[in-house]
Amino acid sequence: MAFLFPSQGTLHSVFAPAIPVARPIDRPTPPTRTPYQAWTGLYNAWSVVDDAKNKANQLSKEATAELHNASDRAKAQVGKIELYSVNYYAACTFGGLVACGLTHAAVTPLDLVKCRRQVDPKLYRGNFQAWGKIARAEGFRGIYTGWGPTLLGYSAQGAFKYGGYEFFKKWYSDLAGTENAYRYKTGLYLAASASAEFIADIALCPFEAVKVRIQTTIPPFARGTFDGISKVTAAEGFGGLYKGLYPLWGRQIPYTMMKFASFETIVEMIYDYLPGKKDDYGKSAQTAVSFAGGYLAGILCAIVSHPADVMVSKLNADRKPGEGFGKAMGRIYKVIGFGGLWNGLPVRIVMIGTLTGLQWMIYDAWKLRMGLPTTGGVPPPDSVKEKLDSAT
Repeated sequence: MAFLFPSQGTLHSVFAPAIPVARPIDRPTPPTRTPYQAWTGLYNAWSVVDDAKNKANQLSKEATAELHNASDRAKAQVGKIELYSVNYYAACTFGGLVACGLTHAAVTPLDLVKCRRQVDPKLYRGNFQAWGKIARAEGFRGIYTGWGPTLLGYSAQGAFKYGGYEFFKKWYSDLAGTENAYRYKTGLYLAASASAEFIADIALCPFEAVKVRIQTTIPPFARGTFDGISKVTAAEGFGGLYKGLYPLWGRQIPYTMMKFASFETIVEMIYDYLPGKKDDYGKSAQTAVSFAGGYLAGILCAIVSHPADVMVSKLNADRKPGEGFGKAMGRIYKVIGFGGLWNGLPVRIVMIGTLTGLQWMIYDAWKLRMGLPTTGGVPPPDSVKEKLDSAT
C-alpha cells in the first residue's frame, strides 16, 4: 500500500517553492579572525573617536581663526603706526621721555653720592656709609635729594635724545642712500646720536645745574626745582643756568654716541650669534636682548664720559661768577689732577650700566607695545644682501 502515498521527495518538489520559510538562506561565511586581529565590535568605537578628533581639529581651526581676527580687530582699534611718520616719531619721543626720566630718578641715591664724592672725595668712604650718614643727618628723604630736577631734566633730555635719534638716523640714511647707509652704519649711528644729544642737552642743562647745586650743597641751597631756578637766575641771570653747557656737551655727546652706536652693534652681534632671525623671537626675548645690550653699552659709556662728568659737577659747584670756562677748568684741574677726573668711576659704572640697560628695555618694550620693531638687529636690505651674497 506504500505506492498509494507520495514520497517525501515528491512532496518537497511540489510544495517547497510556495513556502518561503522552507527556502534555504545563503549566508556569507565570516572570515576566520587571526590572533592579531582586533575584535570587530571595537570598530564602531574607533569610528566615534575619529569623529571626535575631526570635530576637535575643526573647532581648533575655527578658534585659531577667531583669535587672529580678534587680534586684527584689536590692532585696528589701536591703530597701526606707519614707520617714520609723525606718529612714529611722537611714539619714540614719548618712549624716550619715560625711559630716561624714570630710570634717572630711580637711581638718584647713587647719583647723589657720586656727585658729592666728585666734589669732595673725602666726604664719604663708600655708598652704604654715605647713605647711612645722609639718612641720619637729613632723614630718608635726604637720600633722594635732587630727584625733582633729575626727573624733569632727564625726561626732557630723553624725549629729544630718542626721538631725535630716530629722526636723524632716518634723515642721514636717506641722504647717504640705502647701500651706503648700511655699509657705513656705525658712522651713521654716531652722527645721528651726536645730533640728537646736541639738542637734548640744551633742554637738560638748566635742570642739571639746579640738580648738581642741590646735591652738592649741605644743606641744599634750594627747596626744589623751581625754587632753585629762581635763586640761580636771581643771582647770576638766565645764563647761570647754562654755565655748564659746554662741559655737559663734552660729557653727554661722547656718552650718547657710545650708547647708541655700541648698543646697535652689540644687539646685532647677539642676534647674529643666536639661531634664527630677530623676528623669530617673542617680545620677552627681544626686550631681554635690549637690556643685555644696553647694560654692556652703558659700561662703555661710563668710562668714556666720566672725566667730563666730574668736570661738570666741579664747574656747577665751584665756578666763580664771571669766570671764563677755560680758566675755570684749568683752575679745577690744577686742584684735582688727572686722577681726580676718575673719582667715583666704579659707582658710575654700576649706575650707568643698570641705567642704560633699563632705558633700552623700557624704550623697546614701549615700541613693541605700539606695534613698532625694537632697535637694532635689523637684517641688511635685499639689494645690499644680494650684492653681499654675490661678492662671497
